Amino acid sequence: MTQAAAFANQFAAVYLNFDASNPQQRAERLKPFLPQGAQEQFGWNGYGRMSAGAFQFTGINVRDANNAVVTVTYQAGSRRGLLSVPIYYDGSKFVVSERPGLLPDSGPAGLPAVADPDRDSATEAELRPQLEGFFKAYAAGDQVDLQRYVANGVTVEGFDGALTLAQLKDVVVPAGEGSTREVTAVVVWAVSSGGGAATPRTDDPATQPAGLEQAYRLTVEKQGGKWFVEAVQGASRPVG
Repeated sequence: MTQAAAFANQFAAVYLNFDASNPQQRAERLKPFLPQGAQEQFGWNGYGRMSAGAFQFTGINVRDANNAVVTVTYQAGSRRGLLSVPIYYDGSKFVVSERPGLLPDSGPAGLPAVADPDRDSATEAELRPQLEGFFKAYAAGDQVDLQRYVANGVTVEGFDGALTLAQLKDVVVPAGEGSTREVTAVVVWAVSSGGGAATPRTDDPATQPAGLEQAYRLTVEKQGGKWFVEAVQGASRPVG
């Protein structure tokens, strides 16, 4: 199944990318997938263009020992879709046995609304300066600095300067008690554009650092009257 999925993925990446300004390139790339005597563009009329990516295997329907239909998901512009690829296996090699079929994707799931949790504003205020320091050290990846913000015996790997903290946007502490709490922190990372310019041009957005808003779930523990990070992971949505 792994080999069939890889074969179908590669085929889809060629089949769903075409450009009338260079049709021969696509024809050459299709050859390793097609049976002898197949039309070189395999159904494309040679006009227009299409650009697709994000190809992923989603399923296989095995018809018999030699025949199966592999389904691949893809994205073209703002649309996601499915490509159904019929393949034949002779015991050692694969070939596309019939023209594939485009299928619509079902779209994203409907996300039900959930109520915002009751918040512990006092603990949020206590945590904010500590978490701001933690995320700055987390971005820098400085283990000496990180030890000021993490619980005893805990080691947290950082980003080694690949990111910098632009803003600690929000700290959410659900109402409750105890010296160990589960909290959510929303941060904005500044991501370097990597252009190498000493001073980014203010008139060119592409040279400015990107701002990427992210949410984290933190386990924090109070030790000696001060909060420390015990664990950090990606946030999850509250369960309604």
